[in-house]
Amino acid sequence: MPSPNNTPVKIQVWTDFVCPFCLLGESIIEQAVEGLNVELEWMPFELRPYPTPTLKPEDEYLPRVWKASVYPMAERLGVPIKLPTVSPQPYTRKAFLGLQYAKQQGKGNEYTTAVMKAFFQQNKDIGDTQILKSILQDLNLDPSGLDEFVNSPQSNAQHDADLQHTQQMGIQAVPSLLVGNQFFSGVPNVQMLREAIQRAQG
Repeated sequence: MPSPNNTPVKIQVWTDFVCPFCLLGESIIEQAVEGLNVELEWMPFELRPYPTPTLKPEDEYLPRVWKASVYPMAERLGVPIKLPTVSPQPYTRKAFLGLQYAKQQGKGNEYTTAVMKAFFQQNKDIGDTQILKSILQDLNLDPSGLDEFVNSPQSNAQHDADLQHTQQMGIQAVPSLLVGNQFFSGVPNVQMLREAIQRAQG
């Protein structure tokens, strides 16, 4: 039931491109928002910002987590996903600057999905500028301005401000979602998420 003034319900989703649960959560969000009037915005959260060492798929931790949690959930949701062999895993700051670049051109959501799929379905190094440019190209966005954008003090200051906002919100895990004034931490349940959107519509 659309809200009387037809204003879309704002949903913010905090993500990190190297978190498999964010790709799995994306498929749940898609189901939950179907047919509803929503405005979705993906927000940055760096699980391991530079210079914190990133994870290596050949170490014991990642294969264990994937076997115990990621693969069973992916199978349940019918989402193709594979532990990437990129080692060590890329830092995601540059990919997030790419998100900011895509948002300015109205394709932030498509970019987010494409980057996660590139990493988890195509085994691509999403820390590589050329890979990010090819993703932008595939979305019919002009990739030629990305280098300048990634190195721009203004873009970097905006990213840092977004990360600070994330911290102020008390977000410590991804995916995390804010629907109206209801907060979800972790991969949400489709029905609960849909009900929260309908409540926010009033």
